[in-house]
Amino acid sequence: MLRVGRLCARSPGVLGARVGLSRVWQEVGLWGVRPLRVLAPRLQAPGTEWKLGSRLGKRTFSLIKDRKSASSSGEMDRTATLPVGGLSYVQGHTTLHLINKTVGQCLDATAQRVPDREALVVHHENIRLTFAQLKEEVDKAASGLLSIGLCKGDRLGMWGPNSYAWVLMQLATAQAGIILLVLSPEAHQGSLKVSVNPAYQAMEVEYALRKVGCKALVFPRQFKTQHYYNILKQICPEVEKAQPGDLKSQRLPDLTTVISVDAPLPGTLLLDEVVAAGSQEQNLARLRLTQQLLSCHDPINIQFTSGTTGSPKGATLSHYNIVNNSNMIGERLRLHQKPPDKSRVVLPNPLYHCLGSVGGTMVSLMHGVTLILSSPVFDGKKALEAISRERGSLLYGTPTMFVDILNQPDFSSYDISAMCGGVIGGSPASPELIRAIINKLNMKELVVVYGSTENSPVTFMNFTEDAVAQKAESVGRVMPHTEAQIVNVGTGTLAELNTPGELCIRGYCVMLGYWGEPWKTEEATGQDKWYQTGDIAMMDEQGFCKILGRSKDMIIRGGENIYPAELENFFHTHPQVQEVQVVGVKDDRMGEEICACIQLKKGEKTTAEEIKAFCKGKVQKFKLREQMEQHLNL
Repeated sequence: MLRVGRLCARSPGVLGARVGLSRVWQEVGLWGVRPLRVLAPRLQAPGTEWKLGSRLGKRTFSLIKDRKSASSSGEMDRTATLPVGGLSYVQGHTTLHLINKTVGQCLDATAQRVPDREALVVHHENIRLTFAQLKEEVDKAASGLLSIGLCKGDRLGMWGPNSYAWVLMQLATAQAGIILLVLSPEAHQGSLKVSVNPAYQAMEVEYALRKVGCKALVFPRQFKTQHYYNILKQICPEVEKAQPGDLKSQRLPDLTTVISVDAPLPGTLLLDEVVAAGSQEQNLARLRLTQQLLSCHDPINIQFTSGTTGSPKGATLSHYNIVNNSNMIGERLRLHQKPPDKSRVVLPNPLYHCLGSVGGTMVSLMHGVTLILSSPVFDGKKALEAISRERGSLLYGTPTMFVDILNQPDFSSYDISAMCGGVIGGSPASPELIRAIINKLNMKELVVVYGSTENSPVTFMNFTEDAVAQKAESVGRVMPHTEAQIVNVGTGTLAELNTPGELCIRGYCVMLGYWGEPWKTEEATGQDKWYQTGDIAMMDEQGFCKILGRSKDMIIRGGENIYPAELENFFHTHPQVQEVQVVGVKDDRMGEEICACIQLKKGEKTTAEEIKAFCKGKVQKFKLREQMEQHLNL
């Protein structure tokens, strides 16, 4: 067992062992993936201190046999292989082949396979396109971007709320090899597509555009109180007097082209004009030539991840990253088994976040399902209207979004009879919320997801049957072709099962790196390509993972590791507590002491002594339930 721990640990002294394993992966054509059928013989090779008759050896080959049986049945193995040797390391199955295609090639294939199937419905813009129509518009937009001087590898920023233009730019930049800049946690390869979070103000926009050398920026004139053009003028006053497509800015020297989505503005091109130019045959011919030069390993998207310290980092993803992640999300949702009327995804999540653009747009594209954008920004009522009008069968959302949808005062008036499942992620979801979603929204096939922009974004998924059972607090099992391990924070060695440590991820899903910051990339992934998530987690005997909190938030009190998330969960059981945040503060004797900042529910009163007494007492759930029912007048 010690040998396995050394092979998987992140300590500097084991680098040689990892390099040796890397050669094996290259020989079998599975770079970055550790198939169990390769790992097991390697562990039993001379000098590894293992014998074929050992308990680990028998269990390993038994797992391989089971996996082959599942594969031969034609049913996708939905689970990862189990941890071995009592250590927190697991690998997703490898029966599902990885795809070596660009986003554009995937769109072409889907449009050819199901040309007349509805691809995109933008509820608030009254737009409805089939896959054939969407491909035609994407090709023209991609051709148009090349015709105005953008080239493979250039960066284009998309700035605005959910819209048809957002989806169009996401796919058109991919077709043309342009990198979309998304000011949020994701990135694309080719010519950089840059999507800018609408909440970003002038300073954030300037930082992101300068950081990646953005050449073009696309946005609507305004949305609600957000006046995009006016914000741009704060950092680029030259735009008002510039010739469209020939901007020269002192503070943004790389920005030459500004494109307005919906209104003629000084110094800008209109998006409709760009698309119209792309319909000319000479420009389409240039697009076809450019596409021959694209690789699935090119960057396609850059999304800025916010951090607790320092400036945001531009996580850069490739076609390979997001094509395969979206394909596997769709597989786990069983989209390949669903008829068209059960393959209608309602997406209220923002496209400038990775789950929206990958789990939404890309999953739709990969599996030929209909994507329905319910509103420019999240609106629970609009989401229900889209489900009802469009016969939505699958719904995405964060826990907060689902709470809002379920609590709509006229919830019962909407037709949700077509609903069957969906995706929840972004933050922890309680078992009670999961059950409410399943029962009230009829989402029997709900899937809980976990991941980060740096991982394309989903690395763990939990199925309904597990989410409502004893594993309700977990984020499920690891995705295919993905390795996960939990290491001791202090020593860097592989943690035993059911022991807290930092969760690390390796595989096809790990980003290319942080744009223009190789030192931060090295810090995050290292030479062995294990991405350090910064999340404290535990893994059980079945490979289920539970997230305890962030490693930077961990409190060390008198040598004891304390995880704020666990304390916060406990405080939330108090009937008078509305919100709580737990942090560590300096203490001369203990090193750190626990500090809980508590906000009470409206109209409630209590004292610090009462809260302390609540913490000291044993939690008696039947009494707590009685208190809550009395408090809530239930």
